[in-house]
Amino acid sequence: MRFISPKIDYAFKKIFGSEQSQEILISFLNAIIYNEEKIIQSLTIVNPYNPGQVMTLKETYLDVKAVLADGSIVVIEMQIAPMTAFNKRVAYNLAKAYSNQLKTGDDYPFLNPAIAVTITDFILFANTEQVINQFVFQEKTQKFELLDGELKLIFVELPKFNKTLSELQSLTDKWIYFLKEAASLESVPDNLGEVSEIELALNLANQATMTVEELEVVDRRGMMLQDEKGRLAYAEEKGKEEGKEEGRLQQTKTLVGRLIMKRFGEIPLAISRKIEELPLSDLERLTEEIFDFQSLPDLASWLEDRQ
Repeated sequence: MRFISPKIDYAFKKIFGSEQSQEILISFLNAIIYNEEKIIQSLTIVNPYNPGQVMTLKETYLDVKAVLADGSIVVIEMQIAPMTAFNKRVAYNLAKAYSNQLKTGDDYPFLNPAIAVTITDFILFANTEQVINQFVFQEKTQKFELLDGELKLIFVELPKFNKTLSELQSLTDKWIYFLKEAASLESVPDNLGEVSEIELALNLANQATMTVEELEVVDRRGMMLQDEKGRLAYAEEKGKEEGKEEGRLQQTKTLVGRLIMKRFGEIPLAISRKIEELPLSDLERLTEEIFDFQSLPDLASWLEDRQ
């Protein structure tokens, strides 16, 4: 068996947002939101993914939206790579889901709670090792809640989850393992298959049950997302290298300035400006050659030769 990765948004939508995904989504949300208590008994998936209708690559933002039996709205999203103002986008989508419940003339009591569940394939909160973090409105110092859970943000960071298949104990562990490792499985492991909803999710993720068109779209979307992740990683690494280069440049300028002042005293403004314009290679050369100069004119002449 080979399974598509739930990290790919198209695959995530198919697994958790299809018409046959209700039980899957109920089990998943009870595990992630309600610490495995069976709070959610039923839900309706809004705009479900229809396997007979292959989505196009133009659909760049894909989430799963469900309405619970008590009217609460849950928006679930998979995000494979960081992006600018990501937290603000998540907050905006939550606020939008909450406010869009009211039509013109409706009263505020008609508003039902809204929850945003966001799964990331990158570290979002470096200051904590928790895999799942939940946020609500609280008073800053005394920590009591406002709005009684009307708005809630929940984040699941996959890179922080490091349990092996044999270490999985809870339902929450098994669902997070499924999200992170399904694509690496070659069969349905016993401890995952014993959860009927996860077994069903693996069946939906089984490439053998998918059409050629579905596989092609999922594959192409996966490549696009990995390319984007690669570009971000490259930009971050390049930024670090440029930062190191800039730091080295500034350190060398400072060193040159101190050497000149120690050898010749105050540095004339004209010489100081020329030193500021030197590339790193010339500055490093200057830290050695400065000891051969007998006077500031010697330094000035050396700098003229670098123009």
